[in-house]
Order: sequence, then structure tokens, then C-alpha cells
Amino acid sequence: MMIWTDLTQDWAYWYRALQERFPNLEESAMPFAKIDRSRFEAYLAQRHNLSLTEAHEEVEDFLYVQGLMRDSEEGPAAA
Repeated sequence: MMIWTDLTQDWAYWYRALQERFPNLEESAMPFAKIDRSRFEAYLAQRHNLSLTEAHEEVEDFLYVQGLMRDSEEGPAAA
């Protein structure tokens, strides 16, 4: 499972993935995202015509899916 801080630790990499999923993001508006997820969600809602709840759910879904992909690339844990 990925959490917001996982994403912010390698922002350049994850921003590209976020932009693929949410094409209306503007890089110039991103500096606040690392420190305030709720502001990012509000920005996402505004740029993509979503409610705040929908934006929150979209971010949760993004983190979940990306976490699954990351975990599957790491393979099973050594016993």
C-alpha cells in the first residue's frame, strides 16, 4: 500500500504518473502538493470538475493501484 508520503519522496517520478491519470494538472501549481494533500485534492477537484469527495477517492485509488504495481514489481518477500 502506498501512502501520500511515498509519493512525495520521489515527486518527479510520481508527478508524471499523476499527470497521465489527471491531464489537467499544471506543474506550476504543484509546489504545495508535497506538503498538503488536502490542497492538492482541492486543486484536482477544481481542474477536473470533481467534488472534493471524488478527488479524495481518485487520489486514494491512484495510491492503491500504484502501490499494487510497485509491490508486484518487488516480488514476493523472502521467507
